[in-house]
Amino acid sequence: MLDPAREIRVFVSDPDEGVRLRERGVKVALGDISDDSHIEAAATQCFSAVLITEAARDDRERSFARDEAEVLRAWASAVAGVRRVIWVHDGQPPPTVVSEVAVVPPDDPDVVQRVVSLDNAKEI
Repeated sequence: MLDPAREIRVFVSDPDEGVRLRERGVKVALGDISDDSHIEAAATQCFSAVLITEAARDDRERSFARDEAEVLRAWASAVAGVRRVIWVHDGQPPPTVVSEVAVVPPDDPDVVQRVVSLDNAKEI
């Protein structure tokens, strides 16, 4: 997805990963992935949000949510201001009040290309 013609922002919880991404020209927000207010701020004026739901169920610290479902609901709420949401998810994501929503299974061998294609599409 890195392309000089587009701005990429990521929200990460690992400071080392944040440094690595900044070195590649990505704008990085660092924090707790369950903090919907920080995710909402990071998504301000974005066209698309790609939500990788594996982060909602792995072993990272989540101070603002008790479980995966609560994290996903917070994300759905936090990205309400974007036009397009692409969930990388192995199930049915929570309702998202945006114009365009797509789901790409994380085990799809072409997951990255599918996300890029959806992001580049005129509409989904």
